[in-house]
Amino acid sequence: MSKMTRAWLGLPLCLAMLSGAATAAEDAGRYPSKPIHIVVPFAPGGASDFAIRLIQPGLQQALGQTLVIDNRSGAAGNVGMETAARSTPDGYTLFLGNIGTISINPHFFPDLTVVPQRDFIPISIASETPGIVVASTKFAPNSLQELIAYAKAHPGKINYAAAGISTLNTLAMEQFRRRQGLDMTQVPYKGGAGPAIIDLIGGNVDVMFVTLSSAAEFVKAGKLKALAVTTRERVESLPDVPTVVELGFPDDVSSSWQGLFAVAGTPQPIVAKLHAAVVKAMADPDVRKHMIGASMLPTSSPTPDSFKEFVAADSAKWKAVVQQMGSPKAE
Repeated sequence: MSKMTRAWLGLPLCLAMLSGAATAAEDAGRYPSKPIHIVVPFAPGGASDFAIRLIQPGLQQALGQTLVIDNRSGAAGNVGMETAARSTPDGYTLFLGNIGTISINPHFFPDLTVVPQRDFIPISIASETPGIVVASTKFAPNSLQELIAYAKAHPGKINYAAAGISTLNTLAMEQFRRRQGLDMTQVPYKGGAGPAIIDLIGGNVDVMFVTLSSAAEFVKAGKLKALAVTTRERVESLPDVPTVVELGFPDDVSSSWQGLFAVAGTPQPIVAKLHAAVVKAMADPDVRKHMIGASMLPTSSPTPDSFKEFVAADSAKWKAVVQQMGSPKAE
C-alpha cells in the first residue's frame, strides 16, 4: 500500500476527529445553556449540603444559569456518587465531593464501583470546614478530659453518633477513642450529619465529632455543648471553645473539605469554565461573608490540575489511616 493510499484511507478518521473537536468547542462556547444539576450525596442539613447552598448564588451569577441541588443520600455518600458518575459528561451534572466520598470511601468499601480519580474530573475545592466535638446538653461531662474520665468509669455507657460509617467525623471519633482506650457505643446514622445532630439535640445520643458548620449555630443557641474544636488555633465563630491542641490532643487535629467534580469525559473547555466560575464565586464578598459566618473557610484551587494533585495526596493519606485502623463496622 502506497503512502498516498494510506493517507487517503486515514482522511475520514482525521476529518471525524476534527469534526468532533469542533463540535465540542462549539458546545463549550454555548455552555451553559440550561440549568446545571449538582448531586449532593448527603441529606439536607449536613456540611456538604450547607456548603453548596451558600456557594450556589455566587456560582449562578458567575455561570448565568440556575443550579439545581439534587440530594441523593445513602451508603455513606456512595449512592449519590454512583448516580453522578453515570451521568452524561456534558457539564450539566456535577458532583459535590468531600473528604469522605472522594478520599476515604474508595479504601473503605472494597465493592465500590466508582473510582473517583478515574470517574470524575476535579474542578476546584470550594470550602474547608474545621471539626468540633459536641455533646448533648443532657450529657454530664463538660470537657474532653471529663468525657475520658466518665467513659473509663462507665465502659460502654457513652453513645456516640456516627454520621456515615466511613466519614471523617466517624473516623476521627474512632481514632480518639482508640488512642484513649475508651469503650463507647457507636450509633450509625444515614444521610450525613443532619439526622445525627437532631438526635444529639434531643439527647438520644451523647456526643459526636462533626464539622463545625453543622453544629456551630446550635452551640451558640445553647442546644449543644462544645467540648473542643479540632483545630490548632481557636475559631473566630466560637472563640471561647478550646482546641484539641490546647487540651493536649494534638493528634486529633482534623478538618473536612468540599469540592466540585465533573463527570469523566467532560470537555476540557467546559471544565475550565466551571473552574473559573468557582474562583469567581469564592472571591465574591457576599459568598465569603456568609461562608465565614457559617464557620466555613471559602477557598478555591489555582487550577483543576492543582485540585487533582490535592485529591491524590489526600486519598493516599486516608488510605493509610483506613488500613491502619481497619473498618469500624468490623467490630
